[in-house]
Formats: sequence, C-alpha cells, structure tokens
Amino acid sequence: MTQSIVVQVGQCGNQIGCRFWDLALREHAAVNVGGVFDEPISTYFRNVDGRQSPPRELPLGDGTGKIGALKARAVLIDMEEGVINSLLTGPMREVFDPMLKVSSVSGSGNNWAVGHYRYGVDYRESILETVRVAAEACDCLQSFMILHSMGGGTGSGLGTSVLGLLKDEYPDVYRFVTAVFPSSDDDVVTSPYNAMLAMNQLTQHADCVLPVENEALADICAKIDKGKQQRTGRNVARAGSAISDAGAKRQLPWDAMNNVVAHSLLHLTSGSRFDGSLNIDVNEITMNLVPFPQLHYLISSLTPLYALSDVSMAPRKLDQMFSDAFSPDFQLTKTNPRHGAFLACALMVRGDVEVSDIRRNIARLRPSLKFVPWNREGWKTGLCATPPLTQDRSLLTLSNSTCIGASFSAINDRFVKLYRSKAYVHHFTSEGMELSEFAEAQTSCADLVAEYGRLEQQALAPDEPPPPRLKVA
Repeated sequence: MTQSIVVQVGQCGNQIGCRFWDLALREHAAVNVGGVFDEPISTYFRNVDGRQSPPRELPLGDGTGKIGALKARAVLIDMEEGVINSLLTGPMREVFDPMLKVSSVSGSGNNWAVGHYRYGVDYRESILETVRVAAEACDCLQSFMILHSMGGGTGSGLGTSVLGLLKDEYPDVYRFVTAVFPSSDDDVVTSPYNAMLAMNQLTQHADCVLPVENEALADICAKIDKGKQQRTGRNVARAGSAISDAGAKRQLPWDAMNNVVAHSLLHLTSGSRFDGSLNIDVNEITMNLVPFPQLHYLISSLTPLYALSDVSMAPRKLDQMFSDAFSPDFQLTKTNPRHGAFLACALMVRGDVEVSDIRRNIARLRPSLKFVPWNREGWKTGLCATPPLTQDRSLLTLSNSTCIGASFSAINDRFVKLYRSKAYVHHFTSEGMELSEFAEAQTSCADLVAEYGRLEQQALAPDEPPPPRLKVA
C-alpha cells in the first residue's frame, strides 16, 4: 500500500489542511466502525502508541490491528505562528505531530521574494529534515500534496520554494499542488506579482496543479447558502457570508470556502482511502490527464454543492449531477468548460452509482463537448463505493481544458497593470531577486496561454478526411 504526505504552507494552506483532516477523520469513523488500522486509513494516517513519549509507531502488519492514536501524514509550514499554534492547541491537536512543523514569527509581508528567497534559504535544511522524518514513516511514499495560496508571501513564495526542494530531493514522488488564486479585487496590492511569480514555479516543478479561485469559491458558497435558505425558509446570511447587502463589497466566508476545497480533496483522495471497483489513484490522474509536461493545470467541479449541516437537502438526480459538472456554476475556477476544448477529462464518482450509469452519461454529454482531435475518447472514470458524509453520491470532475487560458490571461492583465509602472518592484529586488524574473514569469504565462489557444484551434478545425482507400482493379 502506498502513502501520501500533505504539505500545508502558509495561513491558507494550513486552514484548508485542517478542514481536510477533520472531514477525513469523520469519513473514516463512519466506515471503520471497528477501529481497525487497515491499509486504506494508513494512506494518510500513521498509527502510534500515544502512551509513550515520544509516541511509538505501530506498524500496519496484516491490517487487522487496533487504532492507538492516529497522526496525520502532514507537514505544517508557516512563517507566522498563529495558525499553526491554533491547530496544535485546538480540537484537532491530537491529530498533528508537533515534530512535523516549521514556523517563524515575522511572516513574509505579502512578498513572494521574502518567502522564496529569504525563508526558502534560511529554513531549507529545517524543511528538508522535517519532510525526511515524515517520509521515513512511510512504507512506500507515492505523492506529496502541497496546499498553498498564490496571493500572499508565504504561500506563494515559500510554497513554491518547498515544491522545488521536493522535486530535487524526491524526483520520483508525484507532486500534486492545490493552489488558491486571488480574486480580481484582492486586497493584497502585490498579489498580481506573487501569483505570476509563483505560477512560473508551478509550471516548472509540479506534476499536476489544481487551481482554485477565491472568486469562484465565494460564488459557490453563496449558492449553497441560497439553496439552504430556500429549503429551510430561514435567512442564513451572516457576518462574513458570501451574501451581503447590495452595493457593499462582498465579505468572503473563508471557513465555508476552505470547506469546499477540503471536500474536493476528500473526493480526489477517496480512491486511495476507500475500496472501489474502479478507483483512481493520484498517479493515474497525472498519467491520464497531462498529455504535455507543462500543461498540467486541471480545472475541477464538484456536485452536489452542500453544507454538512444541511440535512434537509434532497439527493441530486444522477443525470443532473453529470450535467452540473460541466456548468460554470459548479467550477472551482471562474471558467466555462463548454467554451474551451478538452485535452482529457476524469469523472470521479463516489457512492451508489453503476459503471453503466457513468458510460451512459458520457455518451449523452460527448456530442456537446469539444475534444482535441487526437484524443476524442479522452475520458477517465473512477468509482469509489464509499459516499461522502450526509450524501448518497457525489461527483468530482477534473478536466485538462483550454478554457483555463482565459484565467491565465486575466492574471497576466492584472500583472501588466501593476508592473507597467514598476510599482513595489524594489521590495522584491531588495530580497536578492533579479528584475529579469518578472519578465521570465510573464513569458512563461504567455507561452501557456498561446499553447492552450493553439490546441483550441486544433479542436475547432474540421476533421481531416480519411486517406483514400487503395483501389483494386
């Protein structure tokens, strides 16, 4: 059995990680009622004897031993102590190993260069040693799942520095990144620089990237709240909700947004954590959905959209779930997959669904979706028998689609608007960063957009007629 390590960097990465581990424990508790430490739970958790100090590792053995105390296979990294301290002293404190953390006190000041060059250098050995300890507790390390934001300094700068370290030290281990991109009205003035510089690193060093946009997450949370209000007849808008007074700047519901990302990660990892007739592993996602090394950005959608507390929600009809998966309202980025061309697409289903249902819906949807001509049958399907909490079934769709090019163009536009005046540039170059790195990052982004555009034109071009058949006299 393989294992994965979650590396959560910065405030955003650690808060998403906390929600992921909380919900993962709830799912395993609902299924593993006997408290047995088996292979599925060992994928993301260690089993230790907490009565000893330091806690003693309890081996998996034949997969029938009892759970002593579960420890998440997680490395916590942040250059401010607040969030990590809250995790290590809060309700989830027993799940995290305090030996697997790297923290400081001063933060990165919303500056990619501080996180990447200052802290990336100063804490290099400490980070490598912490990751080594986590890796040595694995029997067969398959992947790193890196969680971080793109708008701040620690998440974007140190997060991509860690990514580069993992590539150098563990080149054969998959690097799967979930990166939260800032919204267009982000209140961090340097976020266009941070996002562009970090994106250049993701393109170079990640095996697969799952972009998530704050603006899309806020819209999804508003949709969930609205649906719950309609079912209960009560107004669920609250301070910090995605629903706000007209004309006022929307206050983002960060906890609810983190929940959405955590649910998508639960779905993504369900094939490793539970049994299923057609499970998809992380390495299969990279193998099937990434046809070219740098075009490894996957847009995602999740359906149904729900809150755990919404017990009155009726199950979503199966065919409607598959239709929703390609609707812009259900995407975790501000994209419309029907406006682009698919390089490949994965449908990951959980719950009471038959393989024939998946095939039938693929046949129903195929005529309305454009695929590149060299991969018309580029579908990958997964089926995990264990449903998510409070739902009978759910669907995560991962698509390598040219429509992501529009999001990258928007990031470039915000970057150019700020960089044209060279505003705030001195804060970055004073940390040892070369001015040429801005141009390099922008060129990398432009190349991605151009390549996605070329592939989209391929998909729109009429199919070439088959070669003439040999005539026999």
